[in-house]
Amino acid sequence: MIDISEKDTIPRIASASGKIKLKKETIARIKAKKIEKGDALTIAKVSAINAVKKVPELIPFCHPIPITNVDIDFEIEEETIKVICRVKSIAKTGVEMEALTGVNIALLNLWDVVKRYEKDDKGQYPTTQIYDIQVVKKIKVITNHER
Repeated sequence: MIDISEKDTIPRIASASGKIKLKKETIARIKAKKIEKGDALTIAKVSAINAVKKVPELIPFCHPIPITNVDIDFEIEEETIKVICRVKSIAKTGVEMEALTGVNIALLNLWDVVKRYEKDDKGQYPTTQIYDIQVVKKIKVITNHER
């Protein structure tokens, strides 16, 4: 683990995004809230928030930090859903791993709740995919001490 003892506690913000490709019919089911397991977007959002708070348990070299806010947004297109996760903290280290984890878990939960609609007749997922996962922005408020 990196020693962050001497770093200043400052506001830190990160946003990450990623996409899941689904069948048009599955997207229509999500929009109409006709998914057997429940409201897919709500499930994805709650799971992402929960995951952000558990990052130090999942990624061993991440420091436990106080999470002050998590926002999850969705952009729905014809065959894709984009997940955007924004995380805020006042801490000695950044929150980009938390934002990335939130995106990944939201996407995995989306896949889980719609998988029955995505399978072909052989039980495979020929078109479903998760992709384009990235840190969109990382912000830290620099103090005079850190310059």
